Amino acid sequence: MNERAPTRAPLAPLFGAVARPIVAFFRLEAASGIVLLAAAVGALAWVNLGGAAVYQDVLGTELALGAGGAVARFTLLQLVNDGLMTVFFFVVGMEIKRELAVGELRRPAQAALPAIAALGGMIVPAAVFLAFNAGGPGARGWGIPMATDIAFSIGVLALLGRRVPHALAVFLTALAIFDDIGGILVIALFYGHGLDARWLVAAAVAAAGLWGMSRAFVRSWAAWAAGGALLWWALHHAGIHATIAGVVLGLAIPARPRRRPREVLARLGDHVGGLLATSGDDELDSEALLRIEDSIEDLEAPLARFEHALHPWVAFGVMPLFALANSGVVLGGGEGVEPLGEVAVGTAAALFAGKQVGIFAFAAGAVRLGLAPMPGGASYAKLLGVAIVAGIGFTVSLFIASLAFASDPALLAQAKIGILVGSLAAGVVGALVLRVTAEVRPATA
Repeated sequence: MNERAPTRAPLAPLFGAVARPIVAFFRLEAASGIVLLAAAVGALAWVNLGGAAVYQDVLGTELALGAGGAVARFTLLQLVNDGLMTVFFFVVGMEIKRELAVGELRRPAQAALPAIAALGGMIVPAAVFLAFNAGGPGARGWGIPMATDIAFSIGVLALLGRRVPHALAVFLTALAIFDDIGGILVIALFYGHGLDARWLVAAAVAAAGLWGMSRAFVRSWAAWAAGGALLWWALHHAGIHATIAGVVLGLAIPARPRRRPREVLARLGDHVGGLLATSGDDELDSEALLRIEDSIEDLEAPLARFEHALHPWVAFGVMPLFALANSGVVLGGGEGVEPLGEVAVGTAAALFAGKQVGIFAFAAGAVRLGLAPMPGGASYAKLLGVAIVAGIGFTVSLFIASLAFASDPALLAQAKIGILVGSLAAGVVGALVLRVTAEVRPATA
């Protein structure tokens, strides 16, 4: 018995090393959801308490970048929606790459259920929206209710604590990632503005350059930023929404270390052992220290380093600014706006009803057919609660709405009202369902 005891000791640090990033991720998303909510409420208060004119003036502030004849002019709203949101989609792209390479989606068996559920959560809401808007001017917004806002959704689950099995929280995260992939494809394919073949070729060349940088394991921030900027410029002129450059850039970042950790540590151990044996008490020269530093850097993939650095800025900076700039809508309707118009009602119904029906029906069907197990042995009631919460479609939904109705402020305002109402209903009702259903207790050995 005593001889076997030491083999248990390394398990705790090993488990902590694996679980700590996951726990930190959920805490970050939950906290950012609160900040995001505060920004949205702030925008609504600003516009509805007499500040609508000032709000529009601030967003319409014209900015300029460049010198001489090469000057780009844009409004503050365009800077947020076309510039900062590219950084948001860059982080989204890295999250997708991480999950596909080393995360929950790397094995088909793990990815099957959230992928199937996400498919239902995209098809059914789009169909519900079109049921209200087919043949009308609002039909172009069919992509609005397809997305799940991961920050708000995880925030709701975090508030419920043990009422939600951790496996269901992971399921929702993976589902939201598949939703993001679907939303990205919808933006790229259906919300462009006329394709230019020459610039498409330039974009393809830029993307190939990023792939070459990935193969070369480039670690420089500046090099990746320059490549991403070139791709953004090419896509902007090619007619594809330029924020897609962020996704492509994120998918190009290397997700695995250059060398296997055991190999790096073995070489580092030999190097350090040699230094200790020969250097005595003298100071180590700079070359020896640089070699140690390079070896340590080889243990961490560029994707992990970039995501760790950018994620807090996006969660607590970019996303709240986007919410502040895009949630300001007059709830009473305002001039020319119909709060109960087809777009508003269709969006709210698609997010609240369409999302939960699509996700629950597809996921429950997959479990019943034996295509995938129920996450964490949860009940169907818990699955339904998570499906309802997934109807919180805020950030990407607002973004798609701004693309779909860029030339029609009245329909855009309707879409925003529908997003706010549908997301609020999904969050409140989903939380209530998860709160009143029985807590899932882990099985004892």
